[in-house]
Amino acid sequence: MSRAEIFDSVDEAVSGIEDGSTVLVGGFGFAGMPFDLIDGLIRQGAKDLTIVSNNAGNGDVGLAALLKAGQVRRVLCSFPRQSDSYVFDELYRAGKIELEVVPQGNLAERMRAAGAGIGAFYCPTAVGTPLAEGKETRTIDGRVHLLEFPIKGDVALIAAHRADRMGNLVYRKTARNFAPVMATAAATTIVQVAEVVATGDLDPEAVVTPGIHVDRVVRVDERQYTVQGAR
Repeated sequence: MSRAEIFDSVDEAVSGIEDGSTVLVGGFGFAGMPFDLIDGLIRQGAKDLTIVSNNAGNGDVGLAALLKAGQVRRVLCSFPRQSDSYVFDELYRAGKIELEVVPQGNLAERMRAAGAGIGAFYCPTAVGTPLAEGKETRTIDGRVHLLEFPIKGDVALIAAHRADRMGNLVYRKTARNFAPVMATAAATTIVQVAEVVATGDLDPEAVVTPGIHVDRVVRVDERQYTVQGAR
């Protein structure tokens, strides 16, 4: 069985990410956002990135900070605009960043398909909207479906609560969100965790992401972020 590599620093964990990479970034707003890995990627300096995430950043930290650093060329997400998405808004209005809106269920399923080795699938979501333009259609059981293709990542940056030294992961409540499917859909999965424990210390029934999908792990101190004045 593969064994995840445990790193002593975030900068070491994110080393080698290349310009032009497609990076899957976990998180639903601030919940489950791998803030330390994103900060490390900013320091590392990879440019011309395609970012796949649920949204396009909040405030000026995390994903928004990566956009502000000018390292992102394109964003695939479900919710590009919120009340505090001013970094993305300014870049998009200035024509400095590209956007592909993907319905949230499709976003998750397209990444799951990549991890499962599924070549494509048909889905009725977005039929009759601008998101359907240029997509192949097929009528199944009397309903029009769109052909959707997998979203594969060169790298996934995700956060989990605990890992063992084999890379098995457990998550904390809703911070799990997209992380499990992203871990399966990327060539290299990098994980920040609050604690690394000995192999065998995690309850096997609680493991959500098996270590076979995890390449690099780094322990970081948990941080709290404020969203619109509320913890």
